[in-house]
Amino acid sequence: MTLSEIPDVAVSPRSDGGPRLVLFDCDGTLVDSQHIIVAAMERAFVAERLPVPPRSAILGIVGLSLPQAIGQLVGPDFAGSVPTVVEAYKDSFRDLRSEAIHHEPLFPDVDSVLAGYVARDDVLLGLVTGKSRRGVDVIVERFGFHGHFVTIQTADDAPSKPHPQMILNALAETGAEPAAAVMIGDTTFDMQMAKAAGVAALGVSWGYHPVETLAPAGADAVVDRAADIPDAVASLVSLERTAP
Repeated sequence: MTLSEIPDVAVSPRSDGGPRLVLFDCDGTLVDSQHIIVAAMERAFVAERLPVPPRSAILGIVGLSLPQAIGQLVGPDFAGSVPTVVEAYKDSFRDLRSEAIHHEPLFPDVDSVLAGYVARDDVLLGLVTGKSRRGVDVIVERFGFHGHFVTIQTADDAPSKPHPQMILNALAETGAEPAAAVMIGDTTFDMQMAKAAGVAALGVSWGYHPVETLAPAGADAVVDRAADIPDAVASLVSLERTAP
């Protein structure tokens, strides 16, 4: 989807009442899954006897829903192979998850940042990701995130990023106003999606898209450490800062 195809959503005036909705992307923002994603994609392309894309290209599509991601990687000449590559990728990913070398760790300080938000009664947490619901369930179980996120929007629920529907679904589910919400992610898709949904966009520099691409895509601010997220969010959605 191009920017011209993303529907415009009116931005609501800022409201000082009600909770703030803090939405996180998963891969490249909370979880460092790059090694397993690249390995699974390489296996899938080999299995289907297609030219294996470079690592940079694979990381460049992280965040998109799987059919859209693979469609970009195979290109128009092999568009008919997308469904079989999707299934090959799913099989490879599932197999690789059982190998210790392909574990998916949290980025530094992510756990404590999430815990800090969970302890507040003026913040709602959400997850907005190109992962499938099954993939999210694995992450939630592995890291003990049960009850952390009041809304979880996946590639199973809505069109792929950068379409804003996943954020719009999260707003509707929680009753939060767009002006009281922020999307946190590492890709241009996250930033474009946030702007299309009328919410604030906070980029993170440790993910899979070059940091210099985030501001042109709509990032209102970019942080270099997870520990800096609370202060940045507080500035973007007028949230009271907590003592360190």
